[in-house]
Amino acid sequence: MMQLTIFKKERLVRKAKSGERDAFSELIRENKLSLYKVARGMLKRECDIEDAIQNTIMKAFEGISSLRNNSYFKTWLIRILINECNVILKSNKRESLTDVSEGFNELRHNDEYENLDVTNAVNMLEVDLREVIVLYYFEDFKQKDISEILGIKEGTVRTRLLRAKKKLKEILGERE
Repeated sequence: MMQLTIFKKERLVRKAKSGERDAFSELIRENKLSLYKVARGMLKRECDIEDAIQNTIMKAFEGISSLRNNSYFKTWLIRILINECNVILKSNKRESLTDVSEGFNELRHNDEYENLDVTNAVNMLEVDLREVIVLYYFEDFKQKDISEILGIKEGTVRTRLLRAKKKLKEILGERE
């Protein structure tokens, strides 16, 4: 049964590559929760998350013909998303903090996930550590897949996971 699902996904990718919009839409629907969870893990503001996902979908649609291996559609899509999130993070760093009221409005926004200590702790991590934590724990990607998505060695993924876990323990006040 699992092979049927894999076969169906690869067939959808082939159709999308040939220009069938419905097939591409179906692929996006199948991956929308993963897209949101990864973007949410990297970005804090909902408007940034929406921008990253929208830009990812547009770039994926325009570039799907460049996908070499149809079975890696999700990995390819997540890589595009991470690149878009990084662009937004860099852009946000350059923004000045002239509109203080916007910051207060962001603090008032009450998202159920923002109240969780772990989510807050993950958001405090450096981007490179946050990426591996989100992909590994929130999206259940294997270390090998994470290395492909991020374009780094598997050993680097393991090292970042260890560093991230250590920092999370420090942030959350857990001592071994």
